[in-house]
Amino acid sequence: MAQNNEGADKTWSTFATSEWVPVSEHPRFGLIALLFGTLKVTLISMLIAGPLAVLAALYTSCFASKRKKEIIKPIIEMLAAFPSVVIGFFALMVLASLFQNLFGYESRLNAFVGGVAMALAAIPIIYTISEDALSAVPKTYSEASLALGASQWQTAFFVTLPAATPGIFAALLLGVGRVFGETMIALMATGNAALLSSNPFESVRTFAATIGSEMAETVFGETHYSVLFFIGSLLFVFSFGLNAIAEFYVKGRLIKKFQGK
Repeated sequence: MAQNNEGADKTWSTFATSEWVPVSEHPRFGLIALLFGTLKVTLISMLIAGPLAVLAALYTSCFASKRKKEIIKPIIEMLAAFPSVVIGFFALMVLASLFQNLFGYESRLNAFVGGVAMALAAIPIIYTISEDALSAVPKTYSEASLALGASQWQTAFFVTLPAATPGIFAALLLGVGRVFGETMIALMATGNAALLSSNPFESVRTFAATIGSEMAETVFGETHYSVLFFIGSLLFVFSFGLNAIAEFYVKGRLIKKFQGK
């Protein structure tokens, strides 16, 4: 019994390492590479999805005619209807080969391909909430700006956009939560290799992909199962925290700002 406890302690002590070798005589469950891979894919996807979604929301809210808005908004929001497996398959069959031919890197599936694919999943969420926040800005703000001689684009970027910042921040937080916990796209598009590398064109493995690929092969009660369950708990806490911040803090600030409180 004491030997089992000692072995378990040694196994859990490998958390701070970068090696993920769950099936071995001396298994190692280093979470550093998994955490780094998750953060790297999330960063890449948000660098793509964030600006595109917010600028698209700004265009439809401040510049597009009613007819254009009725066309653009449903098309972007329609992306949310695509299952993750469809986006992952598109990344696997189309984006991976396209980017490999374009950039000439070795790893066909990598963090960049996964980040682009996850950006497609995050854009509808960020766009919808950002557009709602921009549309909620009182018209008196823009009317006063235009009356003072500001152009339409100056009004959009320096008046409307700052006024909607809390709502846009909430949209970005929810986008991060969507990407951070994504499983199927990560499994199909990132290469699923636990490598600790800053190169965006190297394969990575995320927390969610690790659970999705290994949970069915573990034995209930073993250390490997417990580690995967712990990773799932981390994902839950992170996602819950982001949603709580977006719901109670950011939206509250937006309402108070527009009500002048």
